[in-house]
Amino acid sequence: APVLFHDSAKGIIGAAHAGWKGAFSGVLENTLKAMESLGSNIADIDCAIGPCIHQASYEVDVNFRKTFLNHDPAFAIYFTDSVNEGHYQFDLVHFIEDKLNAHHVKSVQTSMSDTYKNEEQFFSFRRTTHRQEADYGRQISVIALD
Repeated sequence: APVLFHDSAKGIIGAAHAGWKGAFSGVLENTLKAMESLGSNIADIDCAIGPCIHQASYEVDVNFRKTFLNHDPAFAIYFTDSVNEGHYQFDLVHFIEDKLNAHHVKSVQTSMSDTYKNEEQFFSFRRTTHRQEADYGRQISVIALD
């Protein structure tokens, strides 16, 4: 998931890729810390979570879920049962959103676009893997100061 950060009070921006591993291991917090080191106040930072895979498309296995629950049992809220036994649907978007809000950023806006389902507009590595297709695309999110 692309996450863009903007502190309009100080004119400081940031960008992070927060897949499950990055979001789980601190990429969001590290980006906020880096912005603070440049003079930002976290309470002044607006965040935008860009198009990414959404829960209905993000099936994971029991070991994936255990990784999260072993870290914090409260993370169970990010999983629902899948139609496939022993699997779950993971809510990456809300995981990221909750982590950002826990740091009391000014705002978090979330794209409703599911990159897995919307193949006319977005590349999805997971979709190509499931279809055993060649790896044929990338995405980019950009933030800039003018």
